[in-house]
Amino acid sequence: MKSMIEKLRDLREDNDLTQEDVAKYLGTSQTMYARYEREANELPVRHLRALCELYNVSADFLLDLKKDKKREIGKTKNR
Repeated sequence: MKSMIEKLRDLREDNDLTQEDVAKYLGTSQTMYARYEREANELPVRHLRALCELYNVSADFLLDLKKDKKREIGKTKNR
């Protein structure tokens, strides 16, 4: 089972993006993004959300709550 950070690194590499590219998308520095990938800093929720949108994956997939990486758009959970 891959960690969230391993999944994010794989997604970045699969999309031929550099850490600098992703950092610019997030509005942060390459150094800070590299710290996220090394797990030296915790990834803020706002960045998690932005990365889900960038890669078109669900937070459930990244957090290992769901195995399918596709987001289900427009579906809400009835409570």
